[in-house]
Amino acid sequence: MIVVNQVSKQFKDKKQIVKAIDYLSLNIKEGHVVGLIGENGAGKTTLLRMLCTLIEPDEGTITLDGENIYENKEKVRSRLGVLFGSETGLYNRLTARENLEYFGSLYGMSPHDIKNQIEMLAKRFGMRKYLDRKVEGFSKGMKQKVAIARTLIHDPDIVLFDEPTTGLDITSSNIFREFIFQYKNEGKTIVFSTHIMDEIAQLCEDVIMMHKGQMVYEGSLEDLYAQENSRDLNYLFTSKVVRGDLYV
Repeated sequence: MIVVNQVSKQFKDKKQIVKAIDYLSLNIKEGHVVGLIGENGAGKTTLLRMLCTLIEPDEGTITLDGENIYENKEKVRSRLGVLFGSETGLYNRLTARENLEYFGSLYGMSPHDIKNQIEMLAKRFGMRKYLDRKVEGFSKGMKQKVAIARTLIHDPDIVLFDEPTTGLDITSSNIFREFIFQYKNEGKTIVFSTHIMDEIAQLCEDVIMMHKGQMVYEGSLEDLYAQENSRDLNYLFTSKVVRGDLYV
């Protein structure tokens, strides 16, 4: 389980200080698919970057299975797969296979394990036809498949995505949804942010709603629907923000 306890983070923006996360506390259960909802500037990306140890909070703690994630970053990162929106992390001059081999080696995988994992991922995401082609000529959908494979090359326990379907066409968005369904059945922990409420409704068990760095709801979708007597996530999020709900 991931436990975020009274975490805050602020940044200097020109002449002012912006509080991106304002004493946030939440729990992410092992094996759950969690959707992260919030307007631009709500703190979603900052939260995800803290969860993957790219930045540290100014106050508060984040633990993974009881251990502070910043005390052994390499150990934590070995358990994480991370993909931030359009930042595929791929090298255009390399083939898809070479990209995956490179990232597998960074995680200390053996050549044998890398080969087996690439074959499995290529089959799963339908990439065999272009594994040995350079990434620079790929469509967005092809790049997204390879980027997801890159994220999963080391078989992580926890996968974090920030706006993974932004700017993608329907086919490419469906690639992401298929991935979620597949890995949900394998008991992986998946957290992703999105503005697309249908993705939350279709894919997630739990939801985290944020507004201006604070929590407005954390819990299961079904509990939220029951509490508010509605299954319209757009309405539910907007009404909670308008009411000024804070989840404690």
